[in-house]
Amino acid sequence: MEPKWSNTVCKRVLLTGFTLCVVFVTLPTSAIDIHADPEMIVQNGTTGVLRCTFKSSEVVSSATSVTWSFQSSQPDSQFSKAPYVIYYFSNGKGFPGPAEFKDRVQFVGDINKRDVSIQLSPTQFSDNGTFFCDVKNPPDIQGTHARTELRVVLKESLPPNNTALIIGIVCGALLLLVAIAVAACIAMRVLHNRHDYEGAR
Repeated sequence: MEPKWSNTVCKRVLLTGFTLCVVFVTLPTSAIDIHADPEMIVQNGTTGVLRCTFKSSEVVSSATSVTWSFQSSQPDSQFSKAPYVIYYFSNGKGFPGPAEFKDRVQFVGDINKRDVSIQLSPTQFSDNGTFFCDVKNPPDIQGTHARTELRVVLKESLPPNNTALIIGIVCGALLLLVAIAVAACIAMRVLHNRHDYEGAR
């Protein structure tokens, strides 16, 4: 009877081991969330910051890598066929891409804070197109890259800045409130003086 018991135990152990192997092998790889501004408009010849951040359940390490790619929207550009890598970051070091971007792209993010933004300066009309931001943080390697549509325009084509208008409206509203308060105080004082005058009579 002992050999049969041993065979049964062995079969159960093997079955359990096989099941665990299947479970671990088929576990889905963690996904990584990457976010970037959908669109950015910048004046030609100025500095543009392409912002990109990511969320990962894993700790950032030397194995974390960042890839920025570019695909031009201009049909006659050499970068219009497919996305070209213009900047690569790994092991704490940055590796510039083609000569057209080598001296103009700079890493300005903080990978430990999950910020992998880059700076493009000076911007050129040839930069019109789509910039792709991709991050790998093993074992978080699955995820959709983020993309930013960059539009480089003349100063005259920039969208109006509403900041000054908003400040003017706020200041005007405050002045109106002050004027109303002053008028109310004067009216109350006049009524009070009239009441005292009538009481004295």
